[in-house]
Amino acid sequence: MTDARAFIDNAVKTNDVVLFMKGTPQFPMCGFSGQVVQILDYLGLAYQGVNVLDDADVRQGIKDYSNWPTIPQLYVKGEFIGGCDIVREMFQSGELQTFLTEKGIAVRLAAG
Repeated sequence: MTDARAFIDNAVKTNDVVLFMKGTPQFPMCGFSGQVVQILDYLGLAYQGVNVLDDADVRQGIKDYSNWPTIPQLYVKGEFIGGCDIVREMFQSGELQTFLTEKGIAVRLAAG
């Protein structure tokens, strides 16, 4: 499990935005992962997707790493943001866009 933890730690610390998800950004394998991908794509974010279905140790390891029981999990600049419900609520309120901008991450803002 230490290899998985080192992999997770490296992914979180070396990518500005990383999404641990079921499937890939191009082909999400669950609806919750798909919703977060849609939000990130809508915002025009460059992000790293990590498919937890490729490695059972990573799948369990990310839950232990964040002390959060579900996947997907979004990290920004090394900080755990949350899963699908939290990301969706933050996006709908505009809080996610503000947070990303404050972290120095370019966001495509919708007109209106």
